[in-house]
Amino acid sequence: MSDITWEDPFCAEGNNCFRLGTDSDGNAYIAVAGDEDRYLTDSIEALRTLIRDVKAGKADHLL
Repeated sequence: MSDITWEDPFCAEGNNCFRLGTDSDGNAYIAVAGDEDRYLTDSIEALRTLIRDVKAGKADHLL
């Protein structure tokens, strides 16, 4: 597995902070900030879809 490059944490008001990451193999990662050893992974397109749905209010209860 390639090394994960993590972005700066994203913190919404009143919610946990999370981080997004990518690797050179085209995988995307999401983890709670400070606990990057425990993450979910999928394709970059799947992560983009999740983020779009969250921003659209379709899945805000997940965060």
